[in-house]
Amino acid sequence: MDTVTNFDFSILNFIQEHFRCDFLDGVFGFFGAVGNMGLIWIVLSIVMLFFKKTRTAGILALLSMGLGYLLGDIVIKPIVQRPRPFTFDIDLNMFRNADLISKKPGNFSFPSGHSAAAWAFATTLLVKRRTLGLIAVVPAVLMMFSRLYLYVHFPSDVLCGALLGVASAFVVMLIFKKTRLETKLSRR
Repeated sequence: MDTVTNFDFSILNFIQEHFRCDFLDGVFGFFGAVGNMGLIWIVLSIVMLFFKKTRTAGILALLSMGLGYLLGDIVIKPIVQRPRPFTFDIDLNMFRNADLISKKPGNFSFPSGHSAAAWAFATTLLVKRRTLGLIAVVPAVLMMFSRLYLYVHFPSDVLCGALLGVASAFVVMLIFKKTRLETKLSRR
């Protein structure tokens, strides 16, 4: 795990050295804030429920995010208990005492819930509403990068969070397809 953590810190510190500026502080601070508790993705999914063409995708996205939350925040985080990057006290972490742009998250780091929610939403849309899904990929990628920029997650956290979101979406869609719930939803 030390090798992964050292590699993660090299990426985080590269981002801090080469990308950090006031403008991006605002941009990625915004992405971090709207991603809290999956809020932006939940709101977008709820809006999709009001339109017949996107209703099924909205339901599937909400369920996918719910599964990702249960697995990531309720099961995996308490088992792994990986500390956040800003809490480490090692030589590679030269930015440990830097002021964080965002409020310090209180729970564990692995996997990233922001990334899981973003990719559960984007994956569902990619499968069910292709054009909307392609659009959703852009903020999902920005959401992932914001976690690194804000120094609250490691790259491996956001990568595994994204994979968890994708897997959650596919599991939910598979269950709906196998149980024919999707067909019943489409008829309504």
